[in-house]
Amino acid sequence: MQELIDFLQTNSALVLANPALFATLAILFGGGGFVVGRYFLAERIANLESRIARRDDEIAELKGGRPTEEEADLQTVPLMATTAEWGDEESALASSLFARTEEKIRLCQS
Repeated sequence: MQELIDFLQTNSALVLANPALFATLAILFGGGGFVVGRYFLAERIANLESRIARRDDEIAELKGGRPTEEEADLQTVPLMATTAEWGDEESALASSLFARTEEKIRLCQS
């Protein structure tokens, strides 16, 4: 920034002699730089805009709240016969484990 101020101080007589020409050239070069920058950054800008739109959609979806009871019932799958037939599941499991180990011992011994 200091270099710009030094440049304007050294060339102030020229700028003051033709202020319209200086302003016109400043606008042309500034606008040209903006257009070139916008062209090169258009893809990044579009990407950011799509991310903002997706975020807004997610926020709207989350603000919708939890599903009603009817919607929750539609989403679950009923499971049939999930309870065991015998009374004491732990003893049945343990007895089946012991039976298998006894069979393995008999096979190893023979």
